[in-house]
Amino acid sequence: MADTTVRIDGNTLRLPGGVAVRFIRTLRLPETGTHPLPPGLGEFPVRRIADYADRVPEEWRARGGVMLPVYLREAMWLSFAGTSEPAALQVGVGKVCAVSGGPWSDRPARGPQNYVVLPRQPWLDGINSGTGTVRQFVAVPLGLGATVEGQVTGEEVWGGVQLQSFALNDRALALWREEERRRQVPPAPAPPGGYGAAMPAAFGSPAAGGYGAPAAGGYGAPMPMAAPSAPGAVPARAATGAARPAPGAAPAAPASAPRAAAAMGLGVGGSMRQEVYQDDRPLSDWSEKPAGRVFVHLVTPPEWRRITGEAAPPSPVDRTAYTRAGLPWFDYFDQDAEDLAPTDTLRSVKPVGDWLGDDHEPWQPPTPGQTQQLKDAPGQPVADGDW
Repeated sequence: MADTTVRIDGNTLRLPGGVAVRFIRTLRLPETGTHPLPPGLGEFPVRRIADYADRVPEEWRARGGVMLPVYLREAMWLSFAGTSEPAALQVGVGKVCAVSGGPWSDRPARGPQNYVVLPRQPWLDGINSGTGTVRQFVAVPLGLGATVEGQVTGEEVWGGVQLQSFALNDRALALWREEERRRQVPPAPAPPGGYGAAMPAAFGSPAAGGYGAPAAGGYGAPMPMAAPSAPGAVPARAATGAARPAPGAAPAAPASAPRAAAAMGLGVGGSMRQEVYQDDRPLSDWSEKPAGRVFVHLVTPPEWRRITGEAAPPSPVDRTAYTRAGLPWFDYFDQDAEDLAPTDTLRSVKPVGDWLGDDHEPWQPPTPGQTQQLKDAPGQPVADGDW
């Protein structure tokens, strides 16, 4: 029987089938206009619900999964760097599909497509709500109607983020692995001298890092957040040196009776240039049963401290200060992929400012030189629950 265990590796969620997901802190965009991709400002810390079962509400224990701390109106994006094999990943926000706007489903579907294809989709910054654009994920409390869940379904029951991965079926996976094996077999050595002779090592050999040198780790290999990418590899959106949470958990808070916690969900903020790619495989290539799934609870910083005994990361970086410092923004384009058209359901979702009001934070757009063009270990198991 296939292993369906989800594990935490540092702050990375590892789903069966080689899927790796990290939750990245970022700058919140203005709710008007269309903007470049904001940078990564470090990872959100992720903890298992099962490790704090005596301090979380009963419904959290029933749903299982993990939790992470977010501030009101804090923005995030999902990074899929490190995914090792092809996968179809469903992303739910309050059990509303962030790709199609449809209700949560137990299998991949088309018409409309309800998943992203990994590792082709390097990250997802928001809901698929415009042609070639997404609207940024922004944290808001349940009960106001500001979440995607509230606007699409008319109620706010679930909150959080839901992830579910599907691997290729046995036939399609065997074909993919054989193609990968052939692609990675080095060509036969060329005869010395004359037409077709090997180039000098200093010019083009893999040892010299020349044209055609294989990327370390092969297809979909993990990428360091700030290291330069190998030719042809999907580059990372670099962290900027912002402080990350120190490794290791802080001393646990004294045990206290579980109580109702302030529940958080995801609404939307500003629009940015990002495509959600169409799947170019037949739907029959994917398994019908999920390889793994996990519920991600969003916790306010005060609740995070009460539950875990840890301080939440510092409040988000001021975006004007970031831009004035000359730090990078990003544009990403994959010429071989097609954008997935948005559905009317997600196109009509309103930004959180319509509920919470303007934040009055001044906006200074990046200069053209600040926008960079990109591209063209086991941990403890996470308990699943009833959701």
